[in-house]
Amino acid sequence: MSQLYNKGNLTEGGITVTMLRFALPLMLGNLLQQCYNIADTLIVGRVLGARALAAVGSSYALMVFITSVFIGLCMGCSALFSIHYGARDLKALRRSLFSSILIIGATTLVLNAVSLVFLDPIIRIMQTPSEIEQLTHDYLFIVFLGMVPVCVYNFYAFLLRAIGNSVVPLVFLAVSVVLNIALDLALILGLGMGVEGAALATVAAQTVAAVGLYIYTKRRFPELSLTRSDCKADGASLRRVASWSFLTCLQQSVMNFGILMVQGLVNSFGTAVMAAFAAAVKIDSFAYMPVQDFGNAFSTFIAQNFGAGRADRIRRGIRSAVVVTTLFALTVSVLVFWLSPWLMSLFVPEGESEIIAIGVEYLRIEGSFYVGIGYLFLLYGLYRAVALPSMSVVLTVVSLGTRVALAYALAAIPSVGYTGIWWSVPIGWALADITGLWYYRRRRHILMSSCRN
Repeated sequence: MSQLYNKGNLTEGGITVTMLRFALPLMLGNLLQQCYNIADTLIVGRVLGARALAAVGSSYALMVFITSVFIGLCMGCSALFSIHYGARDLKALRRSLFSSILIIGATTLVLNAVSLVFLDPIIRIMQTPSEIEQLTHDYLFIVFLGMVPVCVYNFYAFLLRAIGNSVVPLVFLAVSVVLNIALDLALILGLGMGVEGAALATVAAQTVAAVGLYIYTKRRFPELSLTRSDCKADGASLRRVASWSFLTCLQQSVMNFGILMVQGLVNSFGTAVMAAFAAAVKIDSFAYMPVQDFGNAFSTFIAQNFGAGRADRIRRGIRSAVVVTTLFALTVSVLVFWLSPWLMSLFVPEGESEIIAIGVEYLRIEGSFYVGIGYLFLLYGLYRAVALPSMSVVLTVVSLGTRVALAYALAAIPSVGYTGIWWSVPIGWALADITGLWYYRRRRHILMSSCRN
């Protein structure tokens, strides 16, 4: 047990330094994760043109929605793992681990089969323009064939992060990203494989990361290896894991279903808006990614201290996290507003002035309000960590429900058009933040008193 608790204990030490030290590898890891799609987008846009860029870009929303199901399951289980770890109850942790493998494994296999069988109807539901339907199909079919390795990587990455090890998942991800970019260049530029080459590069790189992380975890942390007594269908453990994981999964799915609906609305405005949105969303993801990862690190910090009964550290951690998130989000907002024309030109040739202008407008509207989504990520992480994942679902419904409803309503006004889609995003963030803060103020004493004694 000493090795397992050697570096992963977040219940001791300085508050801000501990969270930032744990968060930094998460930030770098998510940065590299984004590089999977960034590499595809950059190379596809520059080499294969606007139609291929639109196809890969519109595929991104669907990919995120599909993968969000098992990523949500892994995230929910991770909070439970952290609580057991903070309480130093390895037996309960292993029971939860076995229950998680059963639930997540079965869900992933079913989801994989459904996504492949119904791919064509899904593409049509997304209002994909007819001229890029086949390109979109070719790209997504290969990506979905590699769904299982993505699940395996995320499961073991969330497990290691739950016990305070955020560095090792980063190392394996770094190797896979380098491989991804090399294969992109070889398959698209060297062999002329088009969007199929971009998809194959991503799947191959993700498989390498999954296999490597699985082997590392089994060899490095034998305390987490399941014994025969752990591998029994424990009804209580299954129910608890299912409750946490499916609620977090529901939150992630609602979030990304809303994004998918917005993507369908964007598609209705034609290829130029689709291409601009595809590039701008990648930039947007990079910009607020650090506050998202800090929110996940904050959640692990809270969960471990919740399991350890450290209400004092939870209160100080909340105050520290708000300060860090505010300072970072405001800084990034200024940079994105100023640099948005240059950032768009990285993805789109300079001659495509209409696409660049649309993307700049998106970035300057949404990018001015990153503090809103920063606070929302903290609220998601807090409620997931203190055994209230259902509240994260509520906040997601408020945020995405507002965004989708406003996007469709405003975009239908001729004088507003697609600009209304951009404005709907920060309004949704603000309403969810207000809801989450109101609930915390009403329930904070009960939440703190529910920590383990």
